[in-house]
Amino acid sequence: MKQYVEVGIGNTWWVRTEVESSDGTESEIQGIRPFSKIQGVYLRLWVGRTVWILSSNEGFKKMSKRRKTFKLLLGVSGFPR
Repeated sequence: MKQYVEVGIGNTWWVRTEVESSDGTESEIQGIRPFSKIQGVYLRLWVGRTVWILSSNEGFKKMSKRRKTFKLLLGVSGFPR
């Protein structure tokens, strides 16, 4: 399992926690859920179908998505308690 805490605009809530299960399903809750271990931090900018991610783990990435939206997020990734 992996966990992401994101703060910013474009998601359902200004502050949210997303938990990604090993089978690929995802769930999100409002607010911050504590980590057992923090893996990294990232900045995500999503404009239209293009997503730019600057991550402490993976460096800079550019991706394309099917859905058009706008998001500007600061996030922390890691493992839940």
